[in-house]
Amino acid sequence: MTDLGQTFRNLHVKGNPAIMVNVWDRGSARMMQAMGATSLATSSAAHAFTLGRPDGGTLTRDEALAHAADIISAVDIPVQGDFENGFGDSPETCADTVRLAAEVGLAGICIEDIILPNDSAYPFDLAVERIKAAADAARTLPHDFVLTARADGILRGQYDTDEAIKRLQGFEQAGADCLYAPMPPDMDALAQIVQATTAPVNALVAGHFARNSLAGFGKIGVGRISLGSSLARITHRAMHDAAQAMLNDGDFSALKAGISSDVIDSLLDT
Repeated sequence: MTDLGQTFRNLHVKGNPAIMVNVWDRGSARMMQAMGATSLATSSAAHAFTLGRPDGGTLTRDEALAHAADIISAVDIPVQGDFENGFGDSPETCADTVRLAAEVGLAGICIEDIILPNDSAYPFDLAVERIKAAADAARTLPHDFVLTARADGILRGQYDTDEAIKRLQGFEQAGADCLYAPMPPDMDALAQIVQATTAPVNALVAGHFARNSLAGFGKIGVGRISLGSSLARITHRAMHDAAQAMLNDGDFSALKAGISSDVIDSLLDT
């Protein structure tokens, strides 16, 4: 049997990053696999949108696990779970989350250092202890499992790049396999993060980072690319703009831009 955790780990190559595509249901998962994605991930924001909820601590662990299991059942490539803060404050909860994630078939998860549903960050020592517990749990599993540790304080306006680097270095020493600080100020700051750590670094392609190419991320040594909720937000943008024109102005012209059902059917049938 293929060890999808090992397959996933092998995709993390510093300087030659693979694109891990974040999806939100079976259809988007199957479509992305058919189009050539080599790994997928859930997105807590995109998942919350499907449930009619805002992003940020509105999902339960059971919901995230069931959602991940549904996506896993639709594809045969590795899937990572976006598991927010591990669904609890304690290191023991993070360890339990790793074990439960592995049981449903996830190839890895990411755990962030934010005390959801608030924006404040865990104190440094507790943040590292949480990742250590999760990494220790991952190492006891019968198959490979990639643990990504996130320093989300830049994204949340809680700390700067220097503090993010300090935390990522602590997470790496605690056993994290991949490191991630979403939305540093610019590519120079992202390069600093890569240079200051040894483990592969994930880069989020969102906002101003979407102006950069895959080759550009590779040039500074990034080891993995993720999309977060970017792809879902594009979908919601199309729906929002079409509905605004239709409901406010009676203008249906945006509906002409839809992709052919034959194309969708062929991808979902693959």
